[in-house]
Formats: sequence, C-alpha cells, structure tokens
Amino acid sequence: MTPLYLFNTLASKKQPFLYPSGRVTLYVCGITAYDHCHLGHARSAIIFDAIRNYLEYKGLTVCYVKNFTDIDDKIIHRAAAEQRPWKEVAEQFIASYNADMARLGVRPPTVSPKATDHIPRMIQIIEKLVATGAAYVIEGDVYFEVSTAISYGILSRKKPEQLLAGARVEIDERKRNPLDFALWKASKPGEPVWDSPWGPGRPGWHIECSAMAMEYLGETVDIHGGGSDLIFPHHENEIVQSETYTGKPFVSCFIHHGFVTIADEKMSKSLGNFLFIRDIFEQFAHFPEAVFGEVLRFYLLSVHYRSAIDFSSDNLRSAKQGLDNLYTLLQRLDETQSLSQPAPPGLDDVLASYEAKWEAAMDDDFNTPEALAVMQTLRAYINTRLSAGDAVYFVRALFVRWGAVLGLLQVSPEVWRYDGWLSPLVECISEATVQAWIAEREAARGRRDWATSDAIRKRLAETGIVIEDRPDGTTRIKR
Repeated sequence: MTPLYLFNTLASKKQPFLYPSGRVTLYVCGITAYDHCHLGHARSAIIFDAIRNYLEYKGLTVCYVKNFTDIDDKIIHRAAAEQRPWKEVAEQFIASYNADMARLGVRPPTVSPKATDHIPRMIQIIEKLVATGAAYVIEGDVYFEVSTAISYGILSRKKPEQLLAGARVEIDERKRNPLDFALWKASKPGEPVWDSPWGPGRPGWHIECSAMAMEYLGETVDIHGGGSDLIFPHHENEIVQSETYTGKPFVSCFIHHGFVTIADEKMSKSLGNFLFIRDIFEQFAHFPEAVFGEVLRFYLLSVHYRSAIDFSSDNLRSAKQGLDNLYTLLQRLDETQSLSQPAPPGLDDVLASYEAKWEAAMDDDFNTPEALAVMQTLRAYINTRLSAGDAVYFVRALFVRWGAVLGLLQVSPEVWRYDGWLSPLVECISEATVQAWIAEREAARGRRDWATSDAIRKRLAETGIVIEDRPDGTTRIKR
C-alpha cells in the first residue's frame, strides 16, 4: 500500500500517516442545528466524504463520526424567538442537513451522534477534571482552568497571552483567567436543563465533542477534522480537556479546511453573504438534482481543501464543463465499444501509470485538483485512442472507480446530458439576504459610518445589485 502524507495542523507540516491496524478513526465537528446549511457546510461535508472514500479505496476500514450539536445558545434563542420547543428547532435543522447531504451525494457517517444523548458521559469527564483540580466550580458553572495545561496553544501554535489578544472570549469576571472555558453552564430561566453534581444546567460546546469522540472512537482519534475557524478555541479546548482527562494524546492528526468566499470575502452569516444549499439547488432546479449535486462537488473539489475557494457563476460553469468532458467520454465508450473487444498491447501499462499518478495525487494530502487533472489528461489520451479505432472500453471502469471516491460520474451519461446553462450568481443570492444587506447599509449611513456603507454598496454591486441614494431613501435601480 502506497504511503499517505497529510498536513497535520498539530505539526504545521505534512507527515506520513500510519495505519498499522488497517482501521482508521475519523471525527469531524458537525453543525449546530439552528438554521439551514450553507455552502461552507457543503464544502466540509464533501471534503471529508472524499477523504473517507479514499481511505476505503486504499483498503482501510474507516469509523467516521460526525456529530450534531443539538443544544446551544443559538438554538435556544431561535426557539424563543419562534415560540416553539428547542428540540423541535434542532430536529428541523438536522432533517434539513440530512436532506442537503443527500442532494450532494454525501454518504452518512458511521455514527451521527447528538450531543444531548451523551450528557452523562460529559458529566463523567467533568467530574474527573474537577476532582483533579483542572476545573473549578462557581455558582453552578464549571470552568476548565487553562493554566493547568502546559500544552495550551499547541494547535494554534500561540502562547496564552497571544491567544487572549486575538480572541473573543466569554466575559465573566468570576473566572480565574479570561481564557478559562465553560464545561458546564448553570441553568437560566426558560432554558433546557439536565441534573448534575453542580446543579441543573447544560454542557458547554467544547466538552460535547470530546465526549462523543471518545465514546465511539476511543481515547485517541486518528484524524480529527473541521474548518480552520475551529482551530481556536474549539479544537484547542478539546485537546486540553481530553488529554487532561485521559493522560493520552487526544488526536494524532488534525485536518482543517479553508473557507468559501464570495467576491474574495469570507462567507459567513455575520456578514450576510452566505448561500443556503437548499436555495442554490432551488435556483438550479432545471438541472436533475443528481447532476447539479455533482457540479457542486466538482467545483468544491477543484481547489485544494486547505485553500480558500471563491464561489462564482464562472466557477460553476467550469465545473459543469469539466464534468461534461468526462461524461462525453463515457457516452462515447458506451456507444462505440464493448468489453468483448480485446485491448491493444501495452494499454495496461499506460493505464497503470495513470493510476499511479492519480493515487500519488490523493496520497499527497488529498490533492483532489491534481487528481481531477489526471482524469482529464487520461480522458484526452483515451479520446485519441478512440479516434484511432482502438478498443479501450475497459478504461471506463477505472474512471467510474475514481469517480466513486470523489462522488462524481455516478449517474448515467443519458441522465447527465443537459444543455441548459448555469444562471448568473446574482440569482443565487436570496431576496432575504439582499434586504439584510440594504438594511445593514442604511444603519451604517444613519450612524455616519461611510466606510461600512461604501463596502456594502460594493458587495451589492459585485452581485449585480445596483442601488441609488435619494432624498427619500435608498432605492434599488437594478435587479
């Protein structure tokens, strides 16, 4: 089996990934279930789906755990705003997430645990941390004391004072150190609560993932993944609380992916420039769902997972064209060739060299753009052999096998053939998002914050929305 090299955030470099037992444990931080999922969630899901598929391609057994955070401040706030039970809110958006993943062709993880099903395990861990002096109790709240963990900052590669300078930490003057983080939160009026040795309350965010990872994967996880925004504080906090509890390394290799951007600006709900997966599919409903799902996968895998990727109509068109070329080859093979025709001498060796190149790309820190390039190069070569009249039908199975790893080439060429063109990006931006941007700009103008006002005007213009400021207010004059 060829060696696999992964960029390990813990070491800040590529390292050989060893799998002596033939079994790999993979934990990925899942969504907080308070809203529909956006394109950033899609990228994370597709990246780790492909990683899991490739590990299995190499003959490994993968136990893949991806959780749902189904109790959190954001869930509680949405439930209160909509005057319905918090659990109903969480279940709605877990169902929405699962529907989105099906559209994207993402396989379900081995286990999809919910945080609220593992609270006894969390309490067990917290009790030991308190007993050993690594955590302390204040009026029903329990905090981890970061000064007791000499490794704090090992993942972000920063000292505590550097972390504090750039961090948004929970302000609580009762804490011994501003970086100390909540393991257990005392109950507040109207919030869901569970009994604990420290009184009624609910768990903190970080302890949830530690408990669920250890419950299903053991005290040391082979690969732990998530977005680069989770490096600090979430994954940093997971490390210290878990290793203090077990006395063992928590994770062998951390994998973090880059952001999705729009007009080179990070996509986020705070900026109001996010795109819901369900809205994108609705916009391109003229494509069969399986077809557009593969277009999105191709686009999201066309840039290395550690890099940021910019969303645009042009990028979607390029992804559709790239897949069109591959499906055209499959259709051409189906229409002109059969397995009964003997392959020409030497073709096996040629295909073996391409297979080695494809696997070398994937072994190099899951370099999916290079793997896609190998597929396109082989496509051009096979088209040349077809034009020469050679029998090359058996290469079809190789393309489909590679495609299965990446979640591509999974529909028939007949289903794939669709001549419609992708709509402009502007049509993907929901009306609610446009109105939120305009309202944000109006507020900025009201407080004479001209820099923010101009930045929002630019953001609107980049997505095809032109506005004009008049004495009676702001008017949209285009779109």
